[in-house]
Parts: sequence; C-alpha cells; structure tokens
Amino acid sequence: MSRPSPFVLIAVLITSGPATAAPSLNGCPMLPANNIWNTRIDKLPVHPLSKQYIDTLGRTTGLHMDFGSGNWDGGPIGIPYNVVRATQAPVAIGFQYSGQSDPGPYPIPNKPKLEYPSDHHMLILDRDSCLLYETWNTKKTNAGAWRAGSGAIFNLGGNPLRPDGWTSADAAGLPILPGLARYDEVAKGAIKHALRFTAHITRGHVWPARHQTSAPDDPSLPPMGLRFRLKRGYDISSYPSQAQVLLTAMKRYGLILADNGSDWYVTGVPDPRWDNDLLHLLGGVKGDAFEAVDSSGLMIDPNSGEARQP
Repeated sequence: MSRPSPFVLIAVLITSGPATAAPSLNGCPMLPANNIWNTRIDKLPVHPLSKQYIDTLGRTTGLHMDFGSGNWDGGPIGIPYNVVRATQAPVAIGFQYSGQSDPGPYPIPNKPKLEYPSDHHMLILDRDSCLLYETWNTKKTNAGAWRAGSGAIFNLGGNPLRPDGWTSADAAGLPILPGLARYDEVAKGAIKHALRFTAHITRGHVWPARHQTSAPDDPSLPPMGLRFRLKRGYDISSYPSQAQVLLTAMKRYGLILADNGSDWYVTGVPDPRWDNDLLHLLGGVKGDAFEAVDSSGLMIDPNSGEARQP
C-alpha cells in the first residue's frame, strides 16, 4: 500500500477532533470532547464589542464564586446535583412553560437536592443512560405533585442543541451541570471546560445559546451564550494552587454567559471540601481582567454544539 501524501496526513489531523477525553462525572461524559463547552478558546480573536460588554458587566466588579462549603442563609452554597440509576422510578412533572419544556417524566428521587434559595434548579444525572434532567423553579405541591417553571433533558453523549428559541432550566437554553465548577476537578489539577456565569442584564443570544430574556435594544449589552476569557497576560502566580486551577480554566476555556443574575457570578457545585476563604480571594480578579471573544468561527452547524477544534 502506498503511503498517503503529507497533505492528506495534515487534513486528517485537522478534522479528526481533539485527542483528549471529555470531562466526565459518574462514568458519563459531560458532553462530547468536541462540544463547545469543552473547547479551548484561548487563541480566538477578541470580540469587536468586547470593551462595551466589559463596561456593562463592570470593570471594577470582582468575580464572585457562587459556590462553596457549608451553608449560607440556611442552605448549601451552589447548585447541587443528584445521581440516579436506571431503576429510579420516573415521576410526572408539570411546567409553567410547557411549550418549551421536555415533558418527561423525570427520575426524581425521594428527597432530591435542589438549589437554595432562589432559582430552585434541580439537576438529575442518570448514570446508566447518561441522560441529564434539569428543571428551574422546582417545587413539590402540598398534594405531592412536582411542578417547575421549565425543564430540559440532555443526552450527554451528543451535540444537538435545543430548538432555537427554547429555554431550558437556564435562560440561555443550555445545560447547567457541564458548566459548573466541581471540587473533584480542582483537586485533580485541571478544569477542562468552560464555566457558567451570570450577568444582570443581557440582550439577544448567540451560538450555542438558544434563548434570551428581554432587554433594551442596546448593543452594549452582552448576549446569552457569549464567551469571555481571562486575559492571557493576567498574572495568577500569587494565588493559591487551587485558585490557579480555576483561573487557568478561565484563561483556556473561559466563561459562558448562561443566565441573568448578579454580574460576574461564577457557579459551581457545593462541596464541604471547598475553602471559602480561598474562593473569596478571587474577588480580587476584576472585570477589567477579562475580554469577550468571538467564537462564531468554531460553529460547524448552528443546531449543534459540535465545535471546530483549534
């Protein structure tokens, strides 16, 4: 057999996708390795409206790690998740926005962990099917029935996005769990995915987001799905090693604007092993240390989260 030309070899290397495995949890991928959440953006161009977006979010506003150990105001700090097996009995659930919600049923355990105290997100990972069930504004009625504002079911082994215009448990129409900071990743020395964060006001949405909230027609407002990164030259050497893991992820994979909330609030999973004092140190990283990036060149199909790999 004749050997392929060097040009053929180069083409294979460019199109074959990343060599690294996708982030995983309980044996399930947190979306494929070539998904936009798991794609590095440290070499992408700066967005032409980056300055305006940073001004809107606050140049002197510090990061806030909206997760930690212990309780605050009576509940855990962060967004917890539940892990079930295929044997978990499915439960009917009704939705306020039923036209944009996946009807289910959902495998809700007897005493599920819910986010406290505001959005009441409920995240459920079926570790046997690798399906992710997420709901927003979740509550159990006095009659014992489950209700939620909206809900979405994601196949974590695939890249399809929700129908354009549909919400999920997040305002951007994206999954929540793959974008949360988890202590086990930090303990292993690397977070290899983008992190979810919020802004007080947004306008429109860009890929991979599918949904938006209403806002004034002001081009200085960032859209849902926009990617931000910590600037390459920002010195993180003075921070403790675990904080450096978080900051390095923000340089390499960045932040994805996924919901409305307080500016520069980065979300994660509550865990008793988090050092809250260490997380508070990251408040010294101000908005001016970030820049918005143009990730549109990574899009292969507007209806897929698959990304061209740099």
